[in-house]
This record gives sequence, structure tokens and C-alpha cells, in this order.
Amino acid sequence: MLPLMKLSLWCVLFVLGTIVLGLSFLGQAPSPLQEEISAPQDFPNPSPPKEPGQNREIHSRKGVYLPAPAAANTALLSEILTQSKKFGLNTVVVDIKNNNGEVCYSSQVPLAQAAGAVRPLLDLAALVAELHRHGLYVIARQVVFYDPVLAKYLGAGTAPWVLPTVATAVNYNLAIAKEVESFGVDEIQFDYIRFPDDGPIGPDYSGRCAEVERFVSKAQDALFVPISVDLFGRVMWPWNAQKIDPIGQHLEGIARYVDVISPMLYPSHFVEEELKADPYQTIMRTMNHGKARVKVPLRPYLQAFSMAIPAGMTLAEYIVAQVRAAEATGADGYLFWNPRADYTALWQALAILAREKRGS
Repeated sequence: MLPLMKLSLWCVLFVLGTIVLGLSFLGQAPSPLQEEISAPQDFPNPSPPKEPGQNREIHSRKGVYLPAPAAANTALLSEILTQSKKFGLNTVVVDIKNNNGEVCYSSQVPLAQAAGAVRPLLDLAALVAELHRHGLYVIARQVVFYDPVLAKYLGAGTAPWVLPTVATAVNYNLAIAKEVESFGVDEIQFDYIRFPDDGPIGPDYSGRCAEVERFVSKAQDALFVPISVDLFGRVMWPWNAQKIDPIGQHLEGIARYVDVISPMLYPSHFVEEELKADPYQTIMRTMNHGKARVKVPLRPYLQAFSMAIPAGMTLAEYIVAQVRAAEATGADGYLFWNPRADYTALWQALAILAREKRGS
């Protein structure tokens, strides 16, 4: 059985633009050898790099994701800081380039400015300093090849995607990552490092896999900070080793170039009802498959949003089940995803787990 994730229109609305269109397995995947758009080989950093992030310890990182508007909201950020300290979370993931193609700080990368991508919601230097002051590890999340702004600017026929075969997209994202590194973040996390999910699972997509791996290889060469990547949960399963997934994410190949892999293990996103209905077993099985294939640390994203929660189970209980499974399988930390940064149920779940720990 092949576990397939799906993203519905409801999910697009739910995440307010942070999760992409649903998966389609009906169309024939185009060739990954699309002609490149002419591009300069690099974009210069606007200023000499500053001191890199203060904390290089990548292991045992546990924290929450914040979209840029949430990170810029003083009251919400204060709550995150308070609750993180209370429950022993030590990490925050912040959008610096989001699913809308917006660069969320005052970027000086020329193409970001020319394309109209800069939306400076964050004072990134001040935010990183504040999070470091509270002892938190700062991960900068960068959406890569799903980029409506860049696709429109380039007139890409694949809009809202700009494919990994397009040199402009590769150089643009590397320039942003290098610039963000100069603000002292502790880690850069690439998301949407893939092709569109536009073909059936089964054909040979090794060409697509090679293009994705070429990007992370270039990022590894360009960056000083640790690199993590977000991958579909289905990428962890054994069939993925055959390079038959149209998105071009091959676990073993990508693992050669990154420090951490964050598979998105949301049970709601699997097609199979047995996986939707049992968050503990879904995390357990998927993590075990991944750990059997690669040695790179696995730091999964766990579901902290209300989608397809089984009848009779609260979201807090759903989160608890995922955490237990992640810890049972030896996950190297974990991250919680809620697209609106509404972690009310997470705090309830962490309180349950804390009480259990005190009682043991």
C-alpha cells in the first residue's frame, strides 16, 4: 500500500495561503529537463556577513512554527515565549519567505526588489536577537520553488511554480538564504524543494530527484549554518527509494546534503483511513520507515491543527499521541505546525504530557 498525502481546497483556505493546492495523480508529469531561463550565476550579498547564529547544536530541538505576521505580533510572540519556557520548548521556526512568494524582511537581494517580493513584516535582526535573548534556537523557513511572485515576474508557464531546473529560481533562493544567514539565524529550513505533484506515482522521476538534490548540494556549499528540509511524509516510506514520486523528493539523495530532515507527518494528509484514524501508529510507522533508510537526524513536523481529527478525540489528545510516537521512535526533537499559530490545544497537550512525566 502506498501512503499518499492529499491537500484539499479546504486545507488551502484553512492555512490562509500557507498550504498549496491539492495533490493530483491524474496528469502526466512533464519532463524535468525543461529549458532554463537565462540568469546570472549569483546575486551578491548586500553587506558582509555578520556573526553567524549563536547556537550550532542542532539536536533535540522542539518548538513551534510562526508565520511572519504572528512573529511580528508582539502579544502573540510574548505568549509563545512564555509557553515555550513553561513547557521546555527551545526552538522557533519563522517564515522569511512564504508560500505567497513574499520575502518577509527588508531584503536587499536585487531580484526580490525587482519582482516586488519584499514585504517587510519582520525586523529580522531585532527578532533574532530577541529570540536568542530568551535562549531559543532560531530556524528561518524559506519556501523555495512554489513562488507565485517570481513565477509571475518571469512569465513562467509553470506558475505558481518555478521549477528547480530554472537557474534564476535556484540563484534567487540561494541569495536570499545567504542574506538571511547574515542576520544570525541558527538554521535555514527549505520547504517546497520539489516539483509540482502533477503526475502519477510509478514512472521514473530520477531526473527530477537529481534537480532537487542539485539545489540542496548548492545550498550546502553556499551556507555556513545548518540546513534542514521539509519533506512530504510519504517520502519516508520504502517505495520512495525507487525514485517514482513526481515531486522529485528522494530521501536517501537529499539526506546526503542536509543536517536535518523534517518530514511533515500530519496524519490528516494521508489518504488511507487507517492512517488518518490512528495518529500514534501513523507517526510510529512513518518514522520507523525513515530511520531504516537514512542516518541523518529526523525532526518531524507534527500536526497541531484541527483537520480530520478522529471522532471522540480532542486535538490535544491527538497531539499527545503524535508526541508519544515521535519520542518512542527516537525522533531528534519535533516541531509543531499550526498555520495560524494558534497553539491553544498544544499547550493543553504539553500540560497533559508534563503531568504524566511528573507522575511517572
